[in-house]
Amino acid sequence: MSDILEIKNLHVEIDGKPILRGVNLTIKKGETHALMGPNWSGKSTLGLVIMGHPNYDVTEGEILLNGQNILDLDADERARLGLFMAFQRPVAIPGVKMADFLRHATTNVRNPDRKEGEDLIPMREFRNEIKEKMGQLKMDSEFARRYVNDGFSGGEMKRAEILQLAMLQPKFAILDETDSGLDADAVRLASQSINEIGHNKMGLLIITHHDKLLEHNPPEFTHVILGGQIVETGGKELAAELHSQGYDRIRAEHPESAAANDDTDQVAIT
Repeated sequence: MSDILEIKNLHVEIDGKPILRGVNLTIKKGETHALMGPNWSGKSTLGLVIMGHPNYDVTEGEILLNGQNILDLDADERARLGLFMAFQRPVAIPGVKMADFLRHATTNVRNPDRKEGEDLIPMREFRNEIKEKMGQLKMDSEFARRYVNDGFSGGEMKRAEILQLAMLQPKFAILDETDSGLDADAVRLASQSINEIGHNKMGLLIITHHDKLLEHNPPEFTHVILGGQIVETGGKELAAELHSQGYDRIRAEHPESAAANDDTDQVAIT
């Protein structure tokens, strides 16, 4: 049976303020979905809630991974089941080397029943695999010896996230504005790398304002979120339209959602 991630009638609040207002979305293995929308529409919130961020309150709805409702699971449990998120603003972890971090994370994902202290992936096997992935991503081997995101440039942080994606090979990956803060060449490399790593191997939800990250990852489905609701779904042509023309048409055709979006801009979410 093919892997499937289903979001059903998802309502989410933060500090009593409604953010998501009935989101429905289904992603299957091998599919690429783009999620686009203006600022404060709920794009990043949806990704964070799927991954189990504790600051958000789910007041209604379900998130199903292969039929299992995962709402009661912690973020690490969801990761072990095959969910992954590349963050818009990754945090630094001083003192923890990338290689050590990835060896533990990869072991836990591939052996989800592993208890802390049990054997990790054999060092020789892990070293060969990470060397191969870093070569694929055109990353210097010294990168693995650096502390996670500590002193990294914006581009290095995003490449570190893509390296994690390559090593963990999740069932579903949420990429939250992986193109944010990158120059054109870096975005092109990121787009190519995501395609090589994830194409047809996992379900991808690419959250973006632009179309450059979609250059090598053309979405079968493009979803527009406005005021915490998905108000329109189309193909790659819709993503191109939004990039070139913006959201004026969407706002005009969905005035209630547009009003809700404007009302939500008091909350620090995107």
